[in-house]
Amino acid sequence: MSRPITAPRRGLALLALACALGLPLSAPAADRISGKAFATRSEVYAPHAIAATSHPLTTQIALDVMKAGGSAVDAAIAANAALGLMEPTGNGIGGDLFAIVWDPKTQKLYGYNGSGRSPKSLTLAEFQKRGLKDIPPHGPLPVTVPGTVDGWFALHERFGRKPMAENLAPAIRYARDGHPVHEVIAYYWNASVPRLSKWPGFKEQFTIDGRAPRTGEMWKNPNLANTLEQIAKSGRDAFYKGEIARTIDAYFKANDGFLSYDDLAAHRGEWVEPVSTNYRGYDVWELPPNGQGIAALQILNLLEPYDLKSYGFGSVEHLHLFTEAKKLAFADRARWYADPGFSKSPVAKLISKDYAAQRRKLISMDKALREVQPATPKELDEGDTIYMTVADADGMMVSLIQSNYRGMGSGMAPPGLGFIFQDRGEQFVLKEGHPNSFAPGKRPFHTIIPAFVTKDGKPWLSFGVMGGAMQPQGHAQIVINLIDFGMNLQEAGDAPRLQHDGSTEPAGQATVMSDGGELDLETGFAYETVRELMRRGHSVRFAHGPYGGYQAIMVNPHGGYVGASESRKDGQAAGY
Repeated sequence: MSRPITAPRRGLALLALACALGLPLSAPAADRISGKAFATRSEVYAPHAIAATSHPLTTQIALDVMKAGGSAVDAAIAANAALGLMEPTGNGIGGDLFAIVWDPKTQKLYGYNGSGRSPKSLTLAEFQKRGLKDIPPHGPLPVTVPGTVDGWFALHERFGRKPMAENLAPAIRYARDGHPVHEVIAYYWNASVPRLSKWPGFKEQFTIDGRAPRTGEMWKNPNLANTLEQIAKSGRDAFYKGEIARTIDAYFKANDGFLSYDDLAAHRGEWVEPVSTNYRGYDVWELPPNGQGIAALQILNLLEPYDLKSYGFGSVEHLHLFTEAKKLAFADRARWYADPGFSKSPVAKLISKDYAAQRRKLISMDKALREVQPATPKELDEGDTIYMTVADADGMMVSLIQSNYRGMGSGMAPPGLGFIFQDRGEQFVLKEGHPNSFAPGKRPFHTIIPAFVTKDGKPWLSFGVMGGAMQPQGHAQIVINLIDFGMNLQEAGDAPRLQHDGSTEPAGQATVMSDGGELDLETGFAYETVRELMRRGHSVRFAHGPYGGYQAIMVNPHGGYVGASESRKDGQAAGY
């Protein structure tokens, strides 16, 4: 058995892995006097309220809203609106939104699915006529109705306390006055400009003289300020039925697009019941499809019988078993996760312990699976981003995720509005009979998923990990790090991560895994573990940056909250 990596051996292990993968390596940044060697900072403790977002300024906005009497939902809306301005590389009002809310009054979790639908005038035949085998990642064709603004108002109607105009005021102010761009955001912005500048409205509204803003450079978006002011004054209908909607309609008509005023006017998100599995006494909650959250539950069910604690973090057993469980869950993800209005997904069976026991028989301790078939109907008889979380002094906790999908989205930026439309429609399959086959008025498969954990019916943890297919893998890894490996909240996010890539996908041409895929490992795992994983048939590689972004808030048993923020992003956890 390979030993878990420990502090004295960390430098040698990093050096060995880097040499094995042909990478240069610098020394660890700092030697902390407490906690795990890989932790970047301590957890954040606060007695009354706390916010963890992917941008320091939006964290402060959330705290200001709560100090002024706003609920955690008010704070989340205010922070999310500002993130659309400050981190357009991952989100904005042209995208979709999902949330899980713990309401202390009813002692219950509420789930919200704010995903939009495909244009009703666009058909599968239209793609076939154009000779397309996949929906393009950019331009007008992958655009679906954005659900974020509707989601804000739905959440606010049920849980808000402050007027929406006050919640949107900080984002409007920063959009007019400007803010300095942070480092990771500047990196992704710079990568997006060459890809998206050809689409109408992008270069004019999201560059400075044709280039991305640089780190520390002030960025203003007066067009977005005007749009948010209209929404603040006239409500959700300003976006879906007012002048904004008419501008959007005209823009897509002029640019070979299909999204229309009628599509926007017909949009409504929906409240949904979160679903859960119990992992070693903790109830882990996700939202049902059309999202991929239940994949995290399937992974945890598959792993529960294994003694991961005794194997140790970073051991070959830990990494091998996790990877194999992910392959099995993602095979079902490709076949069964879809819009339930068009394709029935047997959620209860997929997340059951009995089904996990049945599928677990396919896992070998010493050999990696190369191919995995999804469960058959008979077996199931009886589916880029920001994540943020906020908790207030009354006990309300919000787990919220929002995205434009692929980086800055489709590149389609209607004139004068200051935002970019999502390209979520790329997740449809251009093949008749597939659960995610394109159809008018249908919600695509969604990668963005918020998460929540309760213990004995009480809130324990609100958290998420952004980043495409990494998200359910990241959710399961965080839960395992906390429960099996005894890490604190910051350590659970800072710990080296793995990502398996290459499983059968529910989108595009839905190619089938036949070679076992690729196992991406961050630096920090022992080389003898890497070597043994290769011996068991895993193709190990080092990938640049696919490991997601994490924010979390935990209930402090001594009172108040504990917060943590992703060291791989620009974020901050803070409270009062």
